Amino acid sequence: MQRQLPENAMNVAVATKENASVDSAAEIVMQTRPPRFAKAGTALLYAAASTLITIVNKSVLTGYGFPSYRFVAVSQMLATVTVLYAAKRLGRARFPDMGGRTFADVFPMPLIHLGNVELGLAGTKELSLPTFTVLRRLAIPMTMSGEYYLLRVAADPFVKTSVAMLVTGAVIAAGNDVELNIGGCAFVLFNDLLTAAGGVFSKRKLNANRQMGECGLLYYSSLFVLPFALVHLYFSDDLDHVYRFNYWLYPPFLIQMFVSSIMGLVLNYSTMLCIQYNSALTTTIIGCLKNIIVTYASMFIGGDYVYTFYNFIGINISIIGSLYYTYVTFRPSKQMEYNIK
Repeated sequence: MQRQLPENAMNVAVATKENASVDSAAEIVMQTRPPRFAKAGTALLYAAASTLITIVNKSVLTGYGFPSYRFVAVSQMLATVTVLYAAKRLGRARFPDMGGRTFADVFPMPLIHLGNVELGLAGTKELSLPTFTVLRRLAIPMTMSGEYYLLRVAADPFVKTSVAMLVTGAVIAAGNDVELNIGGCAFVLFNDLLTAAGGVFSKRKLNANRQMGECGLLYYSSLFVLPFALVHLYFSDDLDHVYRFNYWLYPPFLIQMFVSSIMGLVLNYSTMLCIQYNSALTTTIIGCLKNIIVTYASMFIGGDYVYTFYNFIGINISIIGSLYYTYVTFRPSKQMEYNIK
């Protein structure tokens, strides 16, 4: 009995220590895992911003026939740099001052940002909006591959099923669009590739450099690439067409141009938040899910949608796949969403 008492006491101590370790690990997981309302809230913010800017850009470039997507891209970059610089000076935003390693800290995000803005606007101008939004779904398997090879994140079978539905619908819809534009499709496909790269690299950058944050990454990405965008605009023939544009004194157009410029910042910031609280893949798919509204609204806005049976069926298959992914991702689950390494 005298030997058992110390042994029992030791067992109790070990058990208590193990329970404390389990409780501590659970507490760490709960602190690491974002709340569900934060995940859903950032996803909804991104969906709303993406919906509004797509409709406004389509109205500016197609509805009013504005001649230069490059000018719109530059206006969005200028708005981003101006607003974030003012916010930093007023103490409303925090990010590091420029230093010797700043460019290395954000690279290759400036190049991805420039390509995303210009190619996205070019595709919006060249394609009917339903075809544009369906082809954008091809960014999803690209993002899933990028997460697997660069972030070591493997998708589960339910996610793969929803992605297959999204891509199948995209192929059916775009393959039977009577207004299919090869050049416009090329713009969008390159845009898809850059979207996938941007999502994956944003996740890596935000995790690797917490001090830079979403605002710093956006500010320096726009700042470093703005001179190249200005040179590109200057040496194109766009400025002459912009100068001769007929609606510069038309208030509704000016309001939409202003909204487009500001929404560039809002969209990029909401994208960063959604990537940080969710994942690059979820952000890409939410961008496709919001196109439920955009796709159907575009049948009445812009006047460039031509109905065909297969196009309509393909769009709806993609939408069902988007809804299924949303259900799989945001449904309550007892499994841990993050692994502690």
